[in-house]
Amino acid sequence: MTAKDLNKKVDHPLQAYEWGDFRKKTGSKVIRGDNFQLTIHKIPHTKFNIGYLPKGNLPDRKLIEELKRIGKENNCIFIQLEPNVLQMENGKWRIENLVPAAHPLFTKYTFQLDLAKSEEELLKSFHSKTRYNIRVALKHGVKIVEDSSDKAFEEYLKLTEETTKRQNFYAHTRKYHELMWETLKNDRIEKENLSAHLLLAKYKNETLAAWILFVFKDTLYYPYGSSSDKYRETMASNLIMWEAIKFGKKLGLKKFDMWGALGSNPDPKNPWYGFHKFKQGYGAELVEFIGSYDLVINPILYNFYKVADKIRWMILRLR
Repeated sequence: MTAKDLNKKVDHPLQAYEWGDFRKKTGSKVIRGDNFQLTIHKIPHTKFNIGYLPKGNLPDRKLIEELKRIGKENNCIFIQLEPNVLQMENGKWRIENLVPAAHPLFTKYTFQLDLAKSEEELLKSFHSKTRYNIRVALKHGVKIVEDSSDKAFEEYLKLTEETTKRQNFYAHTRKYHELMWETLKNDRIEKENLSAHLLLAKYKNETLAAWILFVFKDTLYYPYGSSSDKYRETMASNLIMWEAIKFGKKLGLKKFDMWGALGSNPDPKNPWYGFHKFKQGYGAELVEFIGSYDLVINPILYNFYKVADKIRWMILRLR
């Protein structure tokens, strides 16, 4: 299986051949099939594993049978599938052995923006407050630069650690980000290959925001972002989003996927509510995927796992 062969048949960065190469570097076992790739993850202090197949194609019975075989060969309790398939495109569907995921990893919703629109049309579709904040950033003299240097990436890491502490949420380790960037950064953009790019928002010689963007096929993605708590009045994050949109248009991409959102009636108390409202301000369409499902390989151990996982998350939230 070559990168070209796999990338022709998949439609999301997490299924791209290059992403699999990155996951290998993190220590995960990567298994590639004809039109999918999945990772195998060890359950600590046990001899058992979990399989993960994010953002793949709609599973059919042939794939399910292949995954069952892979799961048994790799001592998996279950394999989680999160198909990159919109709910409205598919309606109701059901395949034996798949159950709603005990603990979904990827959000069921995202915002997607049509990049075929002109800049004028896009600006008109933004919330008035969003347009105002973009003007505020411009008046303050905030500058957005694309910079893939080691120094720029170090600033991204620094801001990521700062953001994680400030927002009090769990994030990937520094090593994870370093390996991701080492594998995916590419100044040459070949749309059939997954590539990562770094945008910085600069003000008074300081970096106020840093975003990693992915380019894959006809879509721009915003998977990772970080920001400083300094000079918040400059609205740097609003400007970097607008410049990211223009970056995608310049590349001739069709869509901008903002990598996650809450549902149509988000709870203001949800810790991700602020991110949701921020993205919503750019006039993107809220889309819903069919969700996350577990292919259960070992039913008895799966039930034990669900209980243990609930306890684990209760402890993490208390911390």
